Amino acid sequence: MNTELRDRLRPFRDEALARGIPADDVERWLGTARPCVTLTREDGPEPVVGRFGGPLELPADMSTPGAPFVASIDLAALPADGTGLPLPHGGRLLFFAWPESEYPESAGQVVYVPEGAPVTERDKHESWNPGNVDEYRAMFDSYPQGPLRARVDVSLPYHTHLTPPGQRRSVLLPGHPRAEELVSVWEDAQDDIATDGPMQLGGYADEEAVYVDPVEVAVSTVTQAVESGSWEGPVSADPADWVLLADWFAGDDVARYEGSTVHWVIQREDLAARRFDRAFVTVYWNP
Repeated sequence: MNTELRDRLRPFRDEALARGIPADDVERWLGTARPCVTLTREDGPEPVVGRFGGPLELPADMSTPGAPFVASIDLAALPADGTGLPLPHGGRLLFFAWPESEYPESAGQVVYVPEGAPVTERDKHESWNPGNVDEYRAMFDSYPQGPLRARVDVSLPYHTHLTPPGQRRSVLLPGHPRAEELVSVWEDAQDDIATDGPMQLGGYADEEAVYVDPVEVAVSTVTQAVESGSWEGPVSADPADWVLLADWFAGDDVARYEGSTVHWVIQREDLAARRFDRAFVTVYWNP
């Protein structure tokens, strides 16, 4: 974490100390901070790096993904090293997702379109549309549309527990006995530190109710998907081998699925090799 982002966390540090949390515990927690890029739909000075919706353009030899189109990101326009992820420096990432999923299957896809690759525009309803089902058409038509601006932010954990390998019961994050208090401080101080936006690249995953890291839940889901035959292995069962690629909080935008959060996760080795088709997608939705 660079000095600028650490300085931005000063309100968090000051509030944690004011609540009587020992300085050593606060500093260890700050050591977990990660950079991220928040994508916002608000007007402002930040650069436009992509958009919700818009035309669906894919390489001619690529089949149309089987999930609704959410957003496209111009990787060359992203702030340098803003996400903390080893993303390509050019091309586009296209994100697809349902706001619900049939556990343990992936709820969406990620497509990488290299810079300069010939593309053709597709019918966005081509492969996912289950027929004349009005509720699904209304759901897709309610997906947000419009430009996305990027701001480099800093992210701290929203979760307080993890599940040790081979165990079923979760434990408090090792080395962080004040984790619950520190998460509470972050929830209260975050608005003074980071931008509020519907989509995030990198950083820590968030959703309506967090106990363990949503990435850990996604890893558990994908390992069961491999066992059931709905996802091709091999995959690591260790959450440390995975990262959050992106979060999308649907908010009040998506008809019938208000409040759902989509998580796109990927193994570190797949990200480094640009195997974005290996991204797995989970959804948290509390109807």
